[in-house]
Amino acid sequence: MKQVTWALVALALACSGCASDPVESTNTVAVVPIYHLAPDDRLKITVYGEPDLTGEFLVGSDGNVSFPLIGMIQANGLTLAELQAAISQVLATRYLKDPKVTADVIGYRPFYVLGEVNRAGQYPYRSGLTVNAAVATAGGFTYRANHRAVAIQRYGTTGEQRYRLTADLQVGPGDTIRVLERFF
Repeated sequence: MKQVTWALVALALACSGCASDPVESTNTVAVVPIYHLAPDDRLKITVYGEPDLTGEFLVGSDGNVSFPLIGMIQANGLTLAELQAAISQVLATRYLKDPKVTADVIGYRPFYVLGEVNRAGQYPYRSGLTVNAAVATAGGFTYRANHRAVAIQRYGTTGEQRYRLTADLQVGPGDTIRVLERFF
């Protein structure tokens, strides 16, 4: 009987470390998703030493950027590094010796807020945007709004997903937030 009791105590001690909540842990690492370009992103592309090739560009509705000398170059779905490499490669094979190209996002595609807010609509995205800040941008909650959950359709997905509304719930560029109606 004493062996069973000690075995249970040992098992309980071993499992007590497994029950920690990963959200509460101080060792959790936030994973920042890699940004992929899409229509309506505004870019600053710089080709060092070539001021005529440097400027601001828009990713068009077809996902392309119209770039001097090159013409249309596909940007949709690419990271900034991939776009830089693609532009460098075309310039190096046709026009310049060892081009140095950088690209930065200077304007993200907009996000959308629908549902129980005072001013539903399209708004400019800024880095680090939360749902609460997005709702504030849209004039705040209506009196019928659900303050506990929202539905978000992430950019590039086909359906929306419900999320518990927390202070740190992030919005991405191109996301559509639908503030739900509460039920009594």
